[in-house]
Amino acid sequence: MDASSSKSIELKKLGAESLGTFGLVFAGTGAVIIDGITGGGVTHVGIALTFGLVVLAMIYTFGDISGAHLNPAVTLGFWAARRMPTREALPYIIAQMAGALAASGVLRVLFPQSQLLGATLPSGPAAQSFLLEIILTFFLMLVILNISTGAKEKGITAGIAVGSIIGLEAMFAGPISGASMNPARSLAPALISGHLEYLWIYLSAPILGAGLAAFACHCIREPGCCSGNQT
Repeated sequence: MDASSSKSIELKKLGAESLGTFGLVFAGTGAVIIDGITGGGVTHVGIALTFGLVVLAMIYTFGDISGAHLNPAVTLGFWAARRMPTREALPYIIAQMAGALAASGVLRVLFPQSQLLGATLPSGPAAQSFLLEIILTFFLMLVILNISTGAKEKGITAGIAVGSIIGLEAMFAGPISGASMNPARSLAPALISGHLEYLWIYLSAPILGAGLAAFACHCIREPGCCSGNQT
């Protein structure tokens, strides 16, 4: 493969990550916003299902192109598990952040009356949500590592498995921590709305959780499962 073809493939991967993350943030935080301005028209269950279903759809749409990470914590989890080279991880994260910010920007235009734009905030002590986000992301990443091939979430069961655990965790933990599990999902609405309080929770906890999952996967899977080139 020549250099131009390789570059084209990489750009397509980044485009897929950006579009996929846009879809996730637009639909997911859009559900939160619409629920708020309609006085509960979507409901908490509807919000959880929206997050799970949009992830399922994005994995089936972009999984064969980029792996449909849609989440900087997932990208870093693949990197920590030695399934993704260092040279790819940072561009993936930048693409994900760009897609998330674009989605929140569009939602700001559509719903200027929304103050938070679906930003995640703890309903209790900060330490409670911090620990909860670590655990939630740990199990999300553990599922992803065990159903993915290399650094790609693909196949008939991948979307169902990942979408299901996201919907499940959002269902029971959303009222406490927001069940973000995704730094891009939390950073974009926080920046666009100007509500940066507690953002540190949603940037650091998912990354810690994903890193712990990579370590756990290495411990429980067969030798050589998590190996690769990190150049």
